[in-house]
Amino acid sequence: MSLTDSIPNNVDLGSDKKLLRALEKWQPDFINWWMEMGPDGFQNDEIYLRTAVSVDAKGWANYEYVKMPDYRWGIFLTPREGERDIGFGDHSGVKAWNEVPGELRSILRRIIVTQADTEPASVEQQRQLGKTAPSMYDLRNLFQVNVEEGRHLWAMVHLLHQYFGRDGREEAEALLQRRSGHPDTPRILQTFNDKTDDWMSFFMFTMFTDRDGKYQLAALSESGFDPLARATQFMLTEESFHLFTGETGVERIVQRAAELAKLDPNGDARAQGGIDLGTIQKWINFWFSSAVELFGGEISSNAADYFATGLKGRFREREKYTEHTALDGVYSMMVPGELGRLTTRDVPLRNAMNEILRDEYVADCERACRKWNHVIKKTGLDVELYIPSRRFNRSMGIYAGQSFAPNGEPISKEHFETMRAKWLPTPEDREYVRSLMKPVHERGKIANWIAPPKQGVDGKPFDWEYVRFAQ
Repeated sequence: MSLTDSIPNNVDLGSDKKLLRALEKWQPDFINWWMEMGPDGFQNDEIYLRTAVSVDAKGWANYEYVKMPDYRWGIFLTPREGERDIGFGDHSGVKAWNEVPGELRSILRRIIVTQADTEPASVEQQRQLGKTAPSMYDLRNLFQVNVEEGRHLWAMVHLLHQYFGRDGREEAEALLQRRSGHPDTPRILQTFNDKTDDWMSFFMFTMFTDRDGKYQLAALSESGFDPLARATQFMLTEESFHLFTGETGVERIVQRAAELAKLDPNGDARAQGGIDLGTIQKWINFWFSSAVELFGGEISSNAADYFATGLKGRFREREKYTEHTALDGVYSMMVPGELGRLTTRDVPLRNAMNEILRDEYVADCERACRKWNHVIKKTGLDVELYIPSRRFNRSMGIYAGQSFAPNGEPISKEHFETMRAKWLPTPEDREYVRSLMKPVHERGKIANWIAPPKQGVDGKPFDWEYVRFAQ
């Protein structure tokens, strides 16, 4: 089977022989990486997966049983609708680029490589999770997320191969050589080197870390480099499932925690074999504070350059904003001042683009948290979860080296260390949560620590046979 047969695409892959040869060389390396670092122990099983075979409404969501190594990872760009102008920055109103401008080659390659590196990293982080899935439904959803991260890697590798020559080919090879958490060849961004070795962490990852991906992809979908904009626009259609998996997964753990607390005479969900709300809050604090750093520094010359050059816009730039140069405005942010106090500083708008994007992200996370609290309230418990301040538990940006409580108030380092075990997961917390991670792979069954979903996948019931095990 030729590459054009095995890789669904709408980029006329067969017409560019040089590109085809490069991707044909890269594909077996990708499959080798998948077999070595993809889901461990399930490669011979048939999974009920959604596969995109075209970009139209009927083609992007085909469901069928497939073995993951045989999954058809495609290359899709959202179709062009006439000529498109660059919508922001110094080139606003100029026709979008279909080739890489020479002066932007290095910066654009860095943007694409950084995005691309997150895709295989998350697959590596989640490699062992199938062995402890709380239900067959969740097992299937894990694998759907994994294969789509693989497809998103293909989308970025296609751009590297087609538009960056030898440099692009070398970067594409390096994407398969780095390893999440490896001491010598780690992934580029620290969050993608963190362990994801329990299912609550998986749901937090898809809730918080993949949600960062949503906003990064949305900003890139405004890009003046048209192939990147169109590639990320299609990636967003698949990313929504990852966010759904995380948001509803956390909600189901919260629901079960509240139910078990109500069942226990002392209100202790752990005594009933579940995860208590206090522990869930610690996981929220950890994963949110990790993911919020993915937006970069609050005051950033790189962010200003990305906007000025028309490579990365704001969230829904064309829909939400009427002024697209951002030359005259300022952004007021809280910055550390003397004696550890916070003070307000006005920052040139372009230099605050990371923070503007982070605002959108934080508001989205707070919306999800309100839903979780509604679930708790319906059980009759008087407890509320919260999204911590963006200043809490930071290791980079203007808040690095400072200590803040979850409400964002400055505190001493000694106070933070005293409260660390209350605010963040302890080794004992992690050990307890891992102790609950027992596989439940039978149809219609589910682990005690999580509630079943409200509905299944593709209109199927929860007890559908989502995985056909080879053994």
